[in-house]
Amino acid sequence: MAHPVTRLNPPSLPNSTEIGYSQISVVEPGRMAFVSGQVAWHADGRPTPEGLPAQMELACANAGAALAALGAGPQDIAILRCYMTDLTPERLGVAMPVLQAFLAGASPSITGIGVAALAAPELQVEIELTVRLPD
Repeated sequence: MAHPVTRLNPPSLPNSTEIGYSQISVVEPGRMAFVSGQVAWHADGRPTPEGLPAQMELACANAGAALAALGAGPQDIAILRCYMTDLTPERLGVAMPVLQAFLAGASPSITGIGVAALAAPELQVEIELTVRLPD
């Protein structure tokens, strides 16, 4: 039987449930997968979309494809790290609804990191996952 990732949001920490993430994710022993950062690159080599929402959608789709390859889903993500260029509250406000739609109600621990640049100059967002694999 699979051990789900347990989510904790102690009252001694800020309430993160309102924004859709957990302060702590507890993972029972089992197999783990570490998914490299997924960006807005198409598998068939089509050009990278220009806008942040479209880039977030494609990065999430690529993260979803990685999860599917593992036989996992958003509920199995222990921690998600989101790297974003020019991180501002406004840009975060544009990106988070797309990320929340991808998570489909799962609320992994999330870390948002503002960066000067990513692997290619056109990239604005990258999503890295640590996943507890289902049994």
